Amino acid sequence: MSEKKGTSPALKRSWFQELKSEFGKITWPTRKKLLKETVAVLIIAILLGCLIVVIDALLKSGLAYLW
Repeated sequence: MSEKKGTSPALKRSWFQELKSEFGKITWPTRKKLLKETVAVLIIAILLGCLIVVIDALLKSGLAYLW
């Protein structure tokens, strides 16, 4: 039969204490910074989408010209 690996309660408690202390070190962005970064991501995503559409149209027309 297989042997179950047990973890001691002290080890679990230590792990949770370390986890709690690590969560205390997290620095969350301010609302203003979060808004600026979100707007930047949206603008870049839209620009890349437009670039892909333009490249796709050029390739499509170029291939149509060859055929």
